[in-house]
Amino acid sequence: MWLKDSSIGRKFVMSLTGLALVLFLIFHGCMNLAVVFSEEAYNMICHLLGANWYALIGTLGLAFLVLVHFCYALYLTIQNRAARGNDRYAVTGKKEGVDWESENMLVLGFCVLGFLCLHLYNFWFKMQFAEVTGIETGAFDPQNGAAYVKALFTEPVWGQVYCVLYLIWLCALWFHLNHGVWSALHTLGWNNLVWMKRIKVIGCIVATLAVLPFAIVVLYYLGMGIGMLCAA
Repeated sequence: MWLKDSSIGRKFVMSLTGLALVLFLIFHGCMNLAVVFSEEAYNMICHLLGANWYALIGTLGLAFLVLVHFCYALYLTIQNRAARGNDRYAVTGKKEGVDWESENMLVLGFCVLGFLCLHLYNFWFKMQFAEVTGIETGAFDPQNGAAYVKALFTEPVWGQVYCVLYLIWLCALWFHLNHGVWSALHTLGWNNLVWMKRIKVIGCIVATLAVLPFAIVVLYYLGMGIGMLCAA
């Protein structure tokens, strides 16, 4: 089957799964942004997307997409390194036209995956999992997600540490998406002379749209937490 046996097929799968995950990130980021403007609206969204059958199916689907995307990325990287052989040990300057993120996509991917585990622990495990199973996970009220988000990010000292960690994660995610979106569109056929530079701009815009809502939320609570520390 060419989707798994050929390099083009594997890149095609990576492109489709990656773009699907980007669309989810944009949706998820816009959903999270609601907490800055209205805690009631955010709690309503959390309730709508909480312990419901469609939300659980969506969660399993997302987990499958992440697993497929990561496994294909790892396999392609190993395959490419094996194909280069001893050439990868040669000391050379930076290749012309090759972006830094292009050469470090796997490293960026591991950074994103590592912080994703922290994100899932802080939010999915302590909120949706607690709501589905009824098991106490240490969160506040699973029905009041806004209060939990505020408590996590404004907690003295540790709240600021979390904010900084999330901002580092978002930087790594931006670089990963900036190249990833361009690469995906290139793989899917937008690789002629007219569209080559355009899809680089599109990749930058899409990466920013995916990351910016999360960054706004973190910076909002970082400022609030610092203000609370100064007032104490």
